Amino acid sequence: KGAVYMLANTNFMEMTAGNEMKYASIVGDDGSMNFGTVEQFIDNAKAANMSIYGHTLCWHEQQNLKWLNSLIADKEIPVDPDAPGQEVTVERRCIEVCSDDMVDAAWDTQFWIMTDATFAEGDKWELSMNVRATYEASIGTQTHKGAGEYLHWAGCGTVKFTPQWTEYKASGTMDASMAGGHSFAFNINDFAAANEYYFDDISLKINGVEMIKNSSCDDDNMKDNFVSKEKRGGTVPSRFVDSYKEIQAAPGEYEVTVDRRCIRVETDDMVDAAWDSQFWIMTDATFAEGDNWELSMNVRADYEASIGTQTHKGAGEYLHWAGCGTVKFTPKWTEYKASGTMDGSMAGGHSFAFNLNDFAAANAYYFDDISLKINGVEMIKNSSCDDDNMKDNYIAKEKRGGMVPATFVDSYTELVSGNSIPLTPEEKAEALTNELERWIKGMMEACGGYVKAWDVVNEAVSGGPWGQRYDLQSAENAGDADKKFFWRDYLGDDFVRIPVKFARQYFEEFGGNPADLKLFVNDYNLESDWDDNQKLKSLIEWIARWESDGETVIDGIGTQMHVTYYMNPETQKSKEDHVVKMLELLASTGKLIKISELDMGIADAEGNSIKTADVTFEQQKAMAEYYKFIVTKYFEIIPAAQQYGITQWCITDSPDGSGWRAGEPVGLWDINYARKPAYGGFCDALSQQ
Repeated sequence: KGAVYMLANTNFMEMTAGNEMKYASIVGDDGSMNFGTVEQFIDNAKAANMSIYGHTLCWHEQQNLKWLNSLIADKEIPVDPDAPGQEVTVERRCIEVCSDDMVDAAWDTQFWIMTDATFAEGDKWELSMNVRATYEASIGTQTHKGAGEYLHWAGCGTVKFTPQWTEYKASGTMDASMAGGHSFAFNINDFAAANEYYFDDISLKINGVEMIKNSSCDDDNMKDNFVSKEKRGGTVPSRFVDSYKEIQAAPGEYEVTVDRRCIRVETDDMVDAAWDSQFWIMTDATFAEGDNWELSMNVRADYEASIGTQTHKGAGEYLHWAGCGTVKFTPKWTEYKASGTMDGSMAGGHSFAFNLNDFAAANAYYFDDISLKINGVEMIKNSSCDDDNMKDNYIAKEKRGGMVPATFVDSYTELVSGNSIPLTPEEKAEALTNELERWIKGMMEACGGYVKAWDVVNEAVSGGPWGQRYDLQSAENAGDADKKFFWRDYLGDDFVRIPVKFARQYFEEFGGNPADLKLFVNDYNLESDWDDNQKLKSLIEWIARWESDGETVIDGIGTQMHVTYYMNPETQKSKEDHVVKMLELLASTGKLIKISELDMGIADAEGNSIKTADVTFEQQKAMAEYYKFIVTKYFEIIPAAQQYGITQWCITDSPDGSGWRAGEPVGLWDINYARKPAYGGFCDALSQQ
């Protein structure tokens, strides 16, 4: 109980803890809460007849990130360690065709879609069906006359089977080699191991006329349309089943949505060639022999694939078989980098083409962060894919369609395997709402109704966008987002209502008189001249929104006022004018107004901060006058009924190496607790009241 204790008790009526009442100071990595320091602080304040202002119940900084992130981490999927998977019965009427391990050829086991039509050159065909298999497989097809009467190697494309039901769609035109056929054959032993294949919802149209009698598989009327050769047996009508066995493996698979702006190009199963679907990187340059090129980009695909490239003139105008190399796509984003020198065969080209049907089954390909340099000059207008300005650089031919500007997407779905699954946004919001309740309840219990005023939410408003109401702080618009925890990102723009509700509920539960509780929102740069107090105007709009539910009440606004005195007279006049504007705006709200964290530095005529050791006595007197100005204007402009008070944030000047305004003359006392002119300026203003 030395000089600091005496100084506090003889000069001030209330104290605010700088850090010790914040979440990170109390909540451990395991979620345990230790309010021992808070309770000791309150006991000492009671003994000194000193009130306490609570700081702060909800903030995005000084949070225990480890604990909070654990609350919203992926949840574990229960797994039996002794069983690789669980067999379940799935009820579904469909066709089942079983194969053994392949002995001789892909046609050891087959399935036929039969028609009464006789295929003719030029006939248009369309096939759609739902398919699955116990194990993933890509199955080739042929054209037959009767079942087993081979006619031509090309059929209805290569069909991708997975353990999940997927829709297969394909279409084409019969060529002369297919004329005289009546059926499409599926060579099920293209997959060399034993497997079970399932077919449902089959539609085959020739020149727009449906060939299938009952595509839904609901009864046996379509048996004439389907023939099977199972396990190297005979050719017989296909089997219909009402259910099948499915292994639900552990780890499981689940689909997640990934937010990423990128280019997507989708392909169907290959019918004719690798260039059934293509993607082009276009340039305005004309390639010349000896040109040096460098390509980098990030790529992924739903299924792993190796994609060849070519050199083209315009999109689709083939020039040379060599392009920018063979690109490896995987379900994970990877960077592809390649470089080289144009040879004579590439001269006259303008683009690189990607033959996406080098992978025979349907797939989706994604491209981002594309850079193509020719002789060191960037050819791409906007490589980040953040807007559509780069559409001229990209052409796509999707699903054997026409050539069009490539499609930009803002998100895509991705199949993830693992022993855990992400929480839904609703589950995360519930977990964090519960945590806010637990935290605020614990704090109110520790304070026992003694702390009657609080920063219920601290620094909620961001610094933009300019020209309109500023957004709330979030990971998207704040720096060092990996070191902060933004409650708004999980609880929404109205998150402030949640701590207000719990503060009122538990203040009363633990002995407080509800009429005594005052809840403030606290923020900085509300006096800013560079945006004409726009941050304060935005905060006032946000408070009106939060209170619009008819239940939420915010009693006051705290303005931090970490100010600087500027030796440039024009700059200083602008600062003072906007302090006045701030106080006028605050007064107009009708709410309690608190200057919550007042301290002051000083800057020279060029705007450079002056350290304590270099401040002259005349400059100290100028700072004292600015303190007098601020305190005087507070009492002049804020009506008496709205005056909560003024908190001086720094008692003494800041030491060198401090985490707050290091080495600056921010205190009313110097580092040795001697009063400064700033103390006199503050007291002169108070003495006028």
